[in-house]
Amino acid sequence: MTELESWYAGDNGQYLLATTAKAVDGVLDTAFGYHLLQTGCTRGHALFTGSPINHRIYAAQKPGQQINLLALADELPLESDSIDTLIAHHTLDFTDDPHQVLREIQRVLTPQGQLLVVGFNPHSLLGISSRLRGISRKSFWHDYTAVSESRLTDWLHLLGCEVQDTQRLGTVPQAGRGRFRGWLARIDGWCNSHNLPGGSVYILHAIKQVSAVHRPRRQWQLRRERLIGLVPKPVPAPSPVPYRPTRAGTSQQHRSGDQAV
Repeated sequence: MTELESWYAGDNGQYLLATTAKAVDGVLDTAFGYHLLQTGCTRGHALFTGSPINHRIYAAQKPGQQINLLALADELPLESDSIDTLIAHHTLDFTDDPHQVLREIQRVLTPQGQLLVVGFNPHSLLGISSRLRGISRKSFWHDYTAVSESRLTDWLHLLGCEVQDTQRLGTVPQAGRGRFRGWLARIDGWCNSHNLPGGSVYILHAIKQVSAVHRPRRQWQLRRERLIGLVPKPVPAPSPVPYRPTRAGTSQQHRSGDQAV
């Protein structure tokens, strides 16, 4: 279990994860296609359970019960323009090169593909406390990369992705038990419904607007030649030939006619 998974196993983490999953489901209801991919540094936190897409890929660096693809986020072993919906769950928060991760995400997305980026808000209470805890090299927050919504929006615009909207969740941290915790949950629900900028987590929804990647013509020609060698060519059907009497047949008909006369 990674340290981020241990953090999500706590009360506040479980509450935030459930709130995030509910918000993601609202976007996935209208995201259709053939292939869905979720990337991130956690395992067992699948956010695609409400998606109508049947083929779902859960990629991570370490094996897990729900992981079916081991890969680095900045080097995905997938074809270009192959993923219809992609969920990046804290993929940018703990990486050395968020620009390369975004370029790889943009590469595998199909034109008009849906992108959901789930990240920690560096301007929230959680973001500020995380940076303070990250001063210690022993804390896993030391590797936390603060990517704000505005910066992420600029990066996606340069990559040809249009941001649709952003949801902010977890403005009020959950603590205590009983009525006090329920009171905090109601306040946080009100903040979420009004989409206040102080949420601990943001969910940025974007759509890839650029055209598909054009592969070299020679590459497609070689592939076609290989396919032609594997598939037997159909035998052409014989075409009808018009009847043409021979000279021998004509002279025989003339002789028969003379005898009859």
